[in-house]
Amino acid sequence: MKLKLVAAIVGASLALSAQAVTEIQWWHSMTAVNGEWVNDLAKNFNASQSDYKIIPTYKGKYDESMTAAVAAFRSGNAPHILQVFEVGTATMMASKGAIVPVGKVMKDAGQKFDPKAYVPAVAGYYTAPSGEMLSMPFNSSTTVFYYNKDAFKAAGMDPNKAPTSWPEVALAAAQLKTNGHKCPLTIAWQGWTQLESFSAWHNVEFATKSNGLGGLDARMKVNSPLHVRHIDNLSNMAKQGLFVYKGRANTPEATFISGECAMITTSAGFYGNVRKNAKFAYAVSTLPYYPDVPGAPQNTVIGGASLWVMSGKKAEEYKGVAKFFTYISSPEVQAASHQRTGYLPITMAAFQLTEKSGFYKKYPGSDVAVNQMIRKVTDKSRGIRLGNYVQIRTIEDEELEGVWAGKKTAKEALDNIVTRGNELLARFEKANKR
Repeated sequence: MKLKLVAAIVGASLALSAQAVTEIQWWHSMTAVNGEWVNDLAKNFNASQSDYKIIPTYKGKYDESMTAAVAAFRSGNAPHILQVFEVGTATMMASKGAIVPVGKVMKDAGQKFDPKAYVPAVAGYYTAPSGEMLSMPFNSSTTVFYYNKDAFKAAGMDPNKAPTSWPEVALAAAQLKTNGHKCPLTIAWQGWTQLESFSAWHNVEFATKSNGLGGLDARMKVNSPLHVRHIDNLSNMAKQGLFVYKGRANTPEATFISGECAMITTSAGFYGNVRKNAKFAYAVSTLPYYPDVPGAPQNTVIGGASLWVMSGKKAEEYKGVAKFFTYISSPEVQAASHQRTGYLPITMAAFQLTEKSGFYKKYPGSDVAVNQMIRKVTDKSRGIRLGNYVQIRTIEDEELEGVWAGKKTAKEALDNIVTRGNELLARFEKANKR
């Protein structure tokens, strides 16, 4: 009888203990090797303490997860943490009442939090004009250039010399094609790599008002002579079979991994996938530029995503969120994440730890993204923060696809992006003007 009583007491105690664990829902958009990384972060954090349990859930691509979160918030079912890509930043900032600034979450939970510890180009992008950091930098990335060294060698080119300018890329593509390569160059995230980062890299405006960071009345400027020249050059390369369009977002990345396409401009966050799955020698280099443009190259802009804290949760749950954020920002965890994925180290301590470990020497090119982002920034290269930008990105895709298909000239497509984009910007300004 006594044994049964003891067993009952122990069982009740264990049940209470299990109930005491506070669950934190985290919605994200990471797949493949980066999805494994996200799951490991949650798993390791959960194992490091017993008060909180992070539950990561894949909710579709970035735009899909944002839409799902908005619907969930309206029905009172939002997650605690939502991963939002950088182009959704202005929309999230304008979502008054839907989010809790990360600075406040950390302060209220008593967690040590110093925005100055983060890489300036990263922290600045997610900080309000008041100086308050609104979201937690997470998988911050920038655009870089990857190429297949084996393909270069087979085509008679120096595999250790990356083409650094667009004229050099065109020449390399021509040599690859002559050697029988059916896809010399492809491009992922075309709006981000060929318009947004292209603008910052060449120190030209993408939009007025410091690319939107200076006010809601910003308007698009991607139909400048330089933008037209670049898209026209890519159009001519497409007609010659030197550039092959392989789809929107990161879809083209698979064609580089398979060896089908020899060169690609895409995210630094692609590095982990390449390192794990490429069956050929490869290298990472800086984004190409036009040498005759004064001031180029400058610096590329931030990409990737940050973590936003949704409102309407309990204080104890916010403590768990804050503790998790402290964990993933620690130098050791952050350095390991950077080295595993290719995403930027979001803190200077993580960068210094990685450098000290000899990682950059062991894996040449793994520091390209960091070096591109820590250059001196200008008012044209701090980043892009525009309202309704998710929809504007779709417009960019539609119009550029018209160019690659030979249905529109570069000027027509870029003029359309400006006209259609400005309509959305005006609508956003009107809806959020105070």
